[in-house]
Amino acid sequence: MLKTNLLTALFILCSVASFAHDFFYAGESKRLRMFIVKGDSVTWSYEYTEGKGEISDAMLMNDGNILVAHQYGIFEMNQQKQILWKYAAPEGTEIHTIQPIGSKHVVFVQNGHPAKVIVMEVPSLRIVRDFEIPTNEKGSVHGQFRNARLTQRGTLLVANMSQGFIAEYTANGQEVDRWTGMLPWSVEEMAKGGIFITGRKGLLQEINRQGQTVWQMNVASLGITQPQKAFRLKNGNIIVNNWYNDWNKTPMDTLNAPVQAVEIGKEGNIVWRLCAWGQNGLPDLGPSTTLQLLDQPVNRG
Repeated sequence: MLKTNLLTALFILCSVASFAHDFFYAGESKRLRMFIVKGDSVTWSYEYTEGKGEISDAMLMNDGNILVAHQYGIFEMNQQKQILWKYAAPEGTEIHTIQPIGSKHVVFVQNGHPAKVIVMEVPSLRIVRDFEIPTNEKGSVHGQFRNARLTQRGTLLVANMSQGFIAEYTANGQEVDRWTGMLPWSVEEMAKGGIFITGRKGLLQEINRQGQTVWQMNVASLGITQPQKAFRLKNGNIIVNNWYNDWNKTPMDTLNAPVQAVEIGKEGNIVWRLCAWGQNGLPDLGPSTTLQLLDQPVNRG
């Protein structure tokens, strides 16, 4: 009964016309769009029309600039909508995740045969370091990697989607740890060193460095059927996005539109939900992959 009531409530309350947070937003869809939302309105938006692909990773940094990985390349732009630099993924490769290292470098995973972690100087686009990481040896590169994040000690956590594990690498490419038995989409280190994982089957999970589960929750029962990223707020609540496949052959049922993100309280209750598809006075934000609160910009040093 609880599952049914929660799911019903999600769709009924999607009509609430307000935002509980100020946030930066982007998502994998046919249109490469990004938004900044303050109060109950969009204060900034941009659509990247120069390239193809889908926005798999995007982040607002503390200098106001935005880093974007869109499957077939990466770029940095300012809020005046100027592209400061861009890098095209080589033929046969894809890039779905990116993060700054200070003000002059970025790190990203390049899906391919072989797959690589690459550190690049920007805006010169000079590759200063790269190393290969394990993945499927044959077949499509599309499903290899979606997310990687730096840790407090300068290592890189990589969600190996194709092989079902999280790995941690030093700057020289040495694998220092591996956690198996999962279907990871995204991963990040938490403030006290734990590892927060968003799984493809709706499982949110926090593990310690020994691989022991500290906390977990299956959000499929809350109507979150395709989570890609999730993060914990300072008050302990969790925000998790819910991606919608823009390439579905059947058009979306706008009367039963899926939520784009949900904030979950400590007791598992739904604190806030985002459902902005151009209905009920709200803007159309499109499918959800990245939702980043404006008071939590990514530090580029």
